[in-house]
Amino acid sequence: MANWQDPQTTGVNTATVGVPRAARDAGLRSYMLSVYNYMASGVLLTGIVALLFAPYAGQVLISATGRGLSPLGWIVTLSPLGIVFAMSFGAQRMRTGTLQLLFWAFAGLMGLSMSTLFLAYTGASIAQTFFATTAAYLGLSLYGYTTKRDLSGLGTFLIMGVVGLLVAMLLNMLLQSSAMALAISAIGVLLFAALTAYDTQRIKSMYFYVQGTEMAGKTVILGALTLYLDFINMFQFLLSFMGDRR
Repeated sequence: MANWQDPQTTGVNTATVGVPRAARDAGLRSYMLSVYNYMASGVLLTGIVALLFAPYAGQVLISATGRGLSPLGWIVTLSPLGIVFAMSFGAQRMRTGTLQLLFWAFAGLMGLSMSTLFLAYTGASIAQTFFATTAAYLGLSLYGYTTKRDLSGLGTFLIMGVVGLLVAMLLNMLLQSSAMALAISAIGVLLFAALTAYDTQRIKSMYFYVQGTEMAGKTVILGALTLYLDFINMFQFLLSFMGDRR
């Protein structure tokens, strides 16, 4: 199965040969602007849904005992993960319109899931963390876009880091260690900060392989999904540090 993230699986687009550099640069800027527009719109949709649903989150998503999620809460929490896998591994078989619908559905479901944050943290601290994450994210993404340094060598290390982080989080669900939770949050912030720069550069490089092909519109949406995940994860881990609990 081809992987949208691997330029080798999409084939080099020779249509760009002989195209003036100014035209290529303009096309790249338009491509990246589309990625950022989708990503920012997804984050905005998630925030609006989370804010509107927050008053009902405790009744709908939390179990009657007040501990853990309700059955519906588990469905809402796990559904976005299923959508991510469907989009990532089924992109080549799907139409661009289908990917767009899945992206918006994903962002909306994430909003429902993240509405529970308002039960654990004050609204002011959530807003403060959001703006801090936005500032850091913009700087990191700008670095990934403009740097001449090749960040592709970080890919394997970062993927291993994400896997290790997931294992540590699952382990701490059993141990319930506050010290380990703090360490996980710190590593998570650093890991997704690095992923923001890495993914931005990778998405930028994909443009030269998909320009003028059917995959171009699809990679815009998938790139936005990747950057969205980097932002949301960095925000949630940073909230563990900056957030004032109720």
